[in-house]
Amino acid sequence: MKRPFFLPCRGRHCQLVMGPAGSGKSTYCATIMTHCQTAGRKVHLVNLDPAAEHFEYEPTIDIRDLITLEDVMEELGYGPNGGLIYCLEFLLNNIDWLEEEIGSYDDDYLIFDCPGQIELYTHFPIMKRLCETLSRLNMAICGVYCLESQFIEDKSKYFSGVLSAMSAMVNLEIPHVNVMTKMDLIEGDYGNRPIDADGADADADEDDSISDAEKKRRRQRRRRRLMEKAMTERELDRYLDPDPLLMIEELDTVLKQQEEEEEPSPWTLKFQALNQAIVQLIDDYSMVRFIPLNITDEGSVEYVLSSVDNSMQYGEDLEPKEPQDMPEYD
Repeated sequence: MKRPFFLPCRGRHCQLVMGPAGSGKSTYCATIMTHCQTAGRKVHLVNLDPAAEHFEYEPTIDIRDLITLEDVMEELGYGPNGGLIYCLEFLLNNIDWLEEEIGSYDDDYLIFDCPGQIELYTHFPIMKRLCETLSRLNMAICGVYCLESQFIEDKSKYFSGVLSAMSAMVNLEIPHVNVMTKMDLIEGDYGNRPIDADGADADADEDDSISDAEKKRRRQRRRRRLMEKAMTERELDRYLDPDPLLMIEELDTVLKQQEEEEEPSPWTLKFQALNQAIVQLIDDYSMVRFIPLNITDEGSVEYVLSSVDNSMQYGEDLEPKEPQDMPEYD
């Protein structure tokens, strides 16, 4: 008899890359494309931004072949935001075009580069309807929401980004991964600089030309840097796993500053209650977590990709295959 063996059947999988304008979506797509191609994975870029102009990888499927924002603005007199919404609604009304384009990629991995207008994910059902269409095509979907690391410099701005990510998660109802992009831009500020950047060599104890007093000073500096690095990494963890106390601490600081000068403004007190309610909402849902992405670090890219793959069980569905050239066993 012939003994069947199992080969992976990857099926149809896709990433839906979302996020605010300037959050690094296109760079993320290009980085993942490069990583997948290096690993021998068949991957294609799908552009859903009718206003996009430049790509590191030429899109295999491009909404601009169906409709462009420039044409809509010129012919209908719409502004950029209204024109973009019209383009996406036009796509949904002509969804058979997208179905036909996707139809030939049965076992490939698709990466959808989406527009940066947040209202598409939070105010309108456009992206949700798109997800429903992709699911109908038997495509496993993972939403990837990008938020740039510079948001953590302003706690209010950061929590608005967290709320946007949470809103997209709630509205789209698909497996979801949040990515903190551009981590390479803040490494120096958050403890990832070389511990011995000031010349305090970790192997100074082996150098006989250095006095014992100097060795001691270098060891002390190194211990201090290690402690600083651990503290800053813990601080960064509060942003990767949103800590509601970050906003509360910010509000307390503002109130103390006002008390030193004059009585706190009633508006400040009112907004303090509002902000506390918002961060409590984030804490109650406890949905948003960020994975840091440093595109210069291969390990970081691999970790993000594996997290996305795991969320939609990429490669885990196996089908029995029985090739004709399999040997026979008694």
